[in-house]
Amino acid sequence: MVLGNFGNIYSDELITATELNRQPGRVLDKALERPVTITRNDHAFALLRREEVTSLVKVATQSQAVFEALTVAFSLLLGKEIGFEHPYGWLSVFDADDLQEFIKELSEAFRLIDSSTTAWEMIEALIHEWHESAIAIFSPELAAAFSAETDEIPLTKPSAHSAE
Repeated sequence: MVLGNFGNIYSDELITATELNRQPGRVLDKALERPVTITRNDHAFALLRREEVTSLVKVATQSQAVFEALTVAFSLLLGKEIGFEHPYGWLSVFDADDLQEFIKELSEAFRLIDSSTTAWEMIEALIHEWHESAIAIFSPELAAAFSAETDEIPLTKPSAHSAE
């Protein structure tokens, strides 16, 4: 979803509640083209297509996740302790260079929101990949496997009898 799709959200058409009651079909036709604001007394109600509202909620949720991840990364760079109980506490396994790289990659991906239809998917994938790397770094089993000395054993030629 591109955030720029909502540039027309404030260019909506004002409709009174009386007009909605008299011509509901015409108002719904207008709502297909762009948001409609229905006014009644001192209140205003937005009429949007459901997929637009879904996208707005997704943008708000994902923007909050990006902000939170960046805040944790910056806090760690400043020496603040972030526990693993925090949703982005896994960032604490990275050193300063890695955190700066994470901030750079996430910031660059976030800048693409207005110009790319796949920016949100890129951001989700980026955070997921960094999280998976943190899990791998934090895993004592993987650390032992990577640092283990291996004794190479030459392969033996398969015998004709072993396949039977």
